[in-house]
Amino acid sequence: MKIFALGVNHKTASVDIRERLAFSGNKLEEGIKRLHSLPEVREVAVLSTCNRVELYACVDSVPAASEQIKDFLSGFHEVARRDFEKALFALDGPDAVRHVFRVASSLDSMVLGEPQILGQIKAAFDFSLSKKTTGVLLNKLMKKAISTAKRVRTETRIAENAVSISFAAVELAKKIFTNLSGKSFMLMGAGEMAELAARHLVNNGVTGVMVVNRTYDRGCELAAEFNGKAVRFENFLEELTHADIIICSTGAPTYVLHRDQMQKVMKERKQKPVFIIDISVPRNIDPEINRIDNVYLYDVDNLQDVVDTNLQGRKAEAEKAEGIIGEEVDKFGRWMSTLDSVPTIVALRQRAEEIRIEELEKFRNKFPGLDEAQMKAVDYLAAAIINKLIHAPTVALKDDAEDRDELIALTKRLYGINGDDD
Repeated sequence: MKIFALGVNHKTASVDIRERLAFSGNKLEEGIKRLHSLPEVREVAVLSTCNRVELYACVDSVPAASEQIKDFLSGFHEVARRDFEKALFALDGPDAVRHVFRVASSLDSMVLGEPQILGQIKAAFDFSLSKKTTGVLLNKLMKKAISTAKRVRTETRIAENAVSISFAAVELAKKIFTNLSGKSFMLMGAGEMAELAARHLVNNGVTGVMVVNRTYDRGCELAAEFNGKAVRFENFLEELTHADIIICSTGAPTYVLHRDQMQKVMKERKQKPVFIIDISVPRNIDPEINRIDNVYLYDVDNLQDVVDTNLQGRKAEAEKAEGIIGEEVDKFGRWMSTLDSVPTIVALRQRAEEIRIEELEKFRNKFPGLDEAQMKAVDYLAAAIINKLIHAPTVALKDDAEDRDELIALTKRLYGINGDDD
């Protein structure tokens, strides 16, 4: 059997195609069962996320399995093959193994090093196990993919440092305050990036959340999500003195906070540090504010610089990760190659056991006067001799040698093992 990977992802297909081929809810359960029932498919797991729909399978014939899976995708999702076939990728053998390991290690992700994909791989594996659609090969592949991903995260720094605007904001806040626990926070506006940064801050221990929005009802809704309070836009300056961290994304055409206003705020705060993130375009915070002592103002370009620097660092770490994956692919390949000899090893042990039992029976008939303890001693001796005799051929058959096929054939011939046994 061969390992086979087929599907679409953010590199090969538009979001429209990915959505049409996605497996979710009851579709996943029904889909994986029907995939497993295809004539050429022996084992299968399905990974379906917003960025990819990929099938990992063990198949008898790659070309035949590929056609069957494509027909299944078309019929199951009611999408003509011509609408998605050009977007499909198909890999088999070591290339498929490498792909699965790279996906699990987040080297194939839209955001290099993001952590979510490993959890998604685990979930896909657990689901296939629960539906009994995987076996020896895929179980080993998925477990190895997970352990490889963990090794990549342990031995490289690919997951360190922020590579999104929202994460970069939190990273900078940590550098200024060291510990974010108990720090107060004001969110001005309700832009998507600002809201995401706010969530990250709250997850890192920030409390006392205040939400300022021109639409007060929207501010109330958002404040409720953060267990905070809404502040009317015309009153935000009065509350600003209580905010250690401010994220602004109001969409206003001009500055909503000026230097003279911030100077008054800092005087009331007794010069306690303030971290301000202006994600607005155009900017909503007067850049001159950055000249005030203990005020740290960053705009979206500053944050992007942090992200770009961190991304370069991740790319350098990705080269180390590729080396680790190469090692693990080779190990997996060596393990797979030993599977060819397993039936012969099993048959050899069965043949040895048959001989042992046969000869013990002859011995018992020849010496009927031996008691149970004496026969047990003879039995132990016979088993020890048998194990010693088959140890060397067993090791040779398991060894990663170029002449394994010849060894298998020779072992069968020497020990009278029928070729049909494998």
